[in-house]
Amino acid sequence: MLISFCLVGSESSMRAKSLISKKKFSIRRELRKMIKCVCSKEKLSVDELNYSSESLATRDYSATASGYSSRPGENDTKLDNSNIEEAESSLRESGYLNYEEARALLGRLEYQKGNIEAALHVFEGIDIAAVIPKMKMSISRKCESNNKRSPQRDSVPSMSIHAVSLLLEAFFLKAKSLQTLGRFQEAAQSCKTILDTVESALPEGWPENFVSDCKLQEIVTNSVELLPELWNLAGSPQDVILSFRKALLYHWNLDTESTARIQKEFALFLLYSGYEADSPSLRSQLNGSFVPRNNIEEAVLLLLILLRNSKDRSIIHHLSFALSVCGEFMTLAQQVEELLPETMERRERYYTLALCYCGKGEHIVALDLLRNLLKNRENSVYSDCIEELLLASKICADNKVCIEDGIKFSSKAISQMHGKCNQIEAIANCLLGVLLSAKSKSVTSESEKVLIQSQAFSALKASEKLMKENDPYIVLNLCLEYAEHRKLRIAYDHAKKLIKLEGGSSISGYILLARILSAQKKFVDAEIVIDAALDQSGKWDQGELLRTKAKIQIAQGRLKNAIETYTFFLAILQVHNKNLGTANKVMKCKRNRDRRLEVEVWHDLANVYTALSRWHDAEICLAKSQAIDPYSASRLHSTVYAGLLNEARGLHQEALKSYKKALDIEPNHVASLISTACVLRKLGGQSSSLIVRSLLTDALKLDTTNSSAWYNLGLLYKADLGTSALEAAECFETAVFLEESSPIEPFR
Repeated sequence: MLISFCLVGSESSMRAKSLISKKKFSIRRELRKMIKCVCSKEKLSVDELNYSSESLATRDYSATASGYSSRPGENDTKLDNSNIEEAESSLRESGYLNYEEARALLGRLEYQKGNIEAALHVFEGIDIAAVIPKMKMSISRKCESNNKRSPQRDSVPSMSIHAVSLLLEAFFLKAKSLQTLGRFQEAAQSCKTILDTVESALPEGWPENFVSDCKLQEIVTNSVELLPELWNLAGSPQDVILSFRKALLYHWNLDTESTARIQKEFALFLLYSGYEADSPSLRSQLNGSFVPRNNIEEAVLLLLILLRNSKDRSIIHHLSFALSVCGEFMTLAQQVEELLPETMERRERYYTLALCYCGKGEHIVALDLLRNLLKNRENSVYSDCIEELLLASKICADNKVCIEDGIKFSSKAISQMHGKCNQIEAIANCLLGVLLSAKSKSVTSESEKVLIQSQAFSALKASEKLMKENDPYIVLNLCLEYAEHRKLRIAYDHAKKLIKLEGGSSISGYILLARILSAQKKFVDAEIVIDAALDQSGKWDQGELLRTKAKIQIAQGRLKNAIETYTFFLAILQVHNKNLGTANKVMKCKRNRDRRLEVEVWHDLANVYTALSRWHDAEICLAKSQAIDPYSASRLHSTVYAGLLNEARGLHQEALKSYKKALDIEPNHVASLISTACVLRKLGGQSSSLIVRSLLTDALKLDTTNSSAWYNLGLLYKADLGTSALEAAECFETAVFLEESSPIEPFR
């Protein structure tokens, strides 16, 4: 009996295997027939293919977006078998395959083989308008079932969530295919279809547990990241902005890494695309939340978020650029100080902080930071810190502080170059030349002064030889050095080269050229240069140019024209100040410069009116300057009851009081030193001669090219019986030489 039972069991097992084998063969035959029909564009009869929304349920979507594009011909057999196995699995469950799903499956197969055009041809056969309503309904019902709600009935039949995944994947691969073929606009539209479908089905956002049993989330995530890239390739920046904002504002249930990538790409687009986006219209505006007003603010907001949540070291570099552009140097310094030690190396941290304080104008603080770094760098002074050495020496050179330290810094940078980069070595030599030139002005010994000036020229000429490409900074300093030593022809050539290098983008080159021409007494040519610069500059940047033009007109004796030029500048400045309103830090810094310039213009006007003996107008101008800056040494030099105005009226004692007040505020104010000496010389007295000589000598130490100081010193020597006539003659000769080659304004 046991043997009989075993035989019966064995026979039943064999029959079952035979039935399964026949069923499997039938499924394979039906599937191959269907794929053949899809490829040949033939239609199956309703009897042969039963259309239904419930069909293919894909079982494996583990491949990422990068895995979608395999090389042509690679693992063709494996891919073909895997797709057939997947279809068999679905047919074994439902017994039929939807036409659109079959196309989606075949299209994916062609795409994986690398047949992009063939895949696109298959994808384009999918009736998008017909399947999207079903997909929306399926997604919506899936969400309701997860939330334990009773599904709402609808006239539109739904499909399985796996079928939705397959079709959305087809839309995504279609977008990738179109991208490969360079049809970016169509690719973006195909990708947008995916997100619009999901967003329409789930208006409140993507539930966190929605895709626990499938990989639909992966397709949506890839689509969210791909869409901005496609719009960018299509040349539609406004759509790029909108797609980025939607990616971050709509709840797509993205993982942390995907969100960080989107935030970074969006921030970089805002910073570097050159397209100014409209301010976002957010629901958070109603809650009083911060809403960025421009690209920079929106990018800074994104980068600050990333800085807290990401370890990407490039974030701080992009944030540095963004905050520097809008003048928020102290904000950047605060962010750098709050970074963890492992995020930024100590050397980079100190260097960045020094740059921040330089931008803010806190040059001594920046210099102290660099000193601290250079003295402690790997327990070796100045060890391999060329950038830091150059920045420290530039701070000393530009601000004329710690000249000896600056010379040490630049010399050490040159010694560390060893031929690494000629351009950087040229900059180091240029800084050394500038610092040596500044040092020569404070040296008392004439022989030592000549020696240091020679060294300065040698360093500057060395920098000119080393630079492979003409550097505006080097050309500018060479030009200034030649001009101050009254080598005006060479200075003129360098000024023209500077304007050519800058491409007319900076007014400083034009002003320097005009000053050199004025030193050559070519006032007409100087005014032509300024007029050319005025034509190429914006209205709000013409302040220095207009003041220089007025100075040229004064030098020609055209005082009324100068008054008109000054008045025109003041009118422009008034309109500009009204239009500024609430400005950012950069605009506020420019406003401060404009205020200083305005003070100087009121002083110039007061001096012009004084020369015309229009005392009342001069008093009005001085009152205007006092309202802007009550503690200006230049204002006190020509105030109502003192300075030039009182001196012109013959009120020498009152003038002397004002000059002394000016010197109390600014002891090294050269004009006040000379004017005080002139008034004391006119007042006379036994002890005044020594004081006058001391004041004029101090003025010449500060400015050896001041012709007025030399002239008044000559007058003092001439009146002093104890001094030889030769010394007075030498002073007069120097004054004449300097006067003949003196510019309308100092070269520096």
